[in-house]
Amino acid sequence: MPKPDSASKVLLRGRDITRRWGGLVALNKVSVELERGSLHAVIGTNGAGKSTLINILSGEFPPSEGQVELLGQDVTDWSQPKRARSGLGRSYQRNTIYPSFSVMENCRLAAQARKPAPWAWWQSAARCEVSTAAAHDAAVRVGLGNALDRTAGLLSHGQKRQLEIAMCLATGPEVLLLDEPLAGMGAEETERMLTLLEQLRPDHAILLVEHDMDAVFRAADRITVMVNGQVIASGSPDFIRNSPEVKTAYLGDH
Repeated sequence: MPKPDSASKVLLRGRDITRRWGGLVALNKVSVELERGSLHAVIGTNGAGKSTLINILSGEFPPSEGQVELLGQDVTDWSQPKRARSGLGRSYQRNTIYPSFSVMENCRLAAQARKPAPWAWWQSAARCEVSTAAAHDAAVRVGLGNALDRTAGLLSHGQKRQLEIAMCLATGPEVLLLDEPLAGMGAEETERMLTLLEQLRPDHAILLVEHDMDAVFRAADRITVMVNGQVIASGSPDFIRNSPEVKTAYLGDH
């Protein structure tokens, strides 16, 4: 019997994903594989289809054609919440934290979403040992262990991005889809985030959409380049850096 993907390296796979909006083809037969222990970056100009790809992989909307597999299962028709409960976490270009809640409360809400218990309406969320432990561990892992009681809206921009990843981790994902986590960061915050991604890499398959090319080439094991909804190149950072097609279409032919 073949070994299931949940126990092998490939944790998330998109096969020939196409997405049409009326007469516009936003994605055209895009395929991608995410492996445990690897960071796979997707780059491209605005409008290349990067966010559309993440949205389809995460289940925000379905592909017009193609297939999505998560941990060896066909999840093409699964909703976003079902995929999230099955091991997939994602962050967005804009912060999606609860600014009036504490860091701990944000993480605990995310942890509770993994295994909701609506029948236990009389029980205080703070008394749920499983979600509290998951929330605490996630916050500590991203470097917010000393800020558990801080109001999320008062965090720095970089800390808010860390909190968003902590909220992902609190759900116990094996796959992380990160949409521009470095956007708006200064040099020190960028270094902190890159260190965090390196720490997360061994236990996760990570898809990174990012415009910071220096960070991409430092962090990625594999890079996929998209232009106008299509993949024009995919390979190691050295392969992408030296690709004439990529230089011409995206990085600049110089």
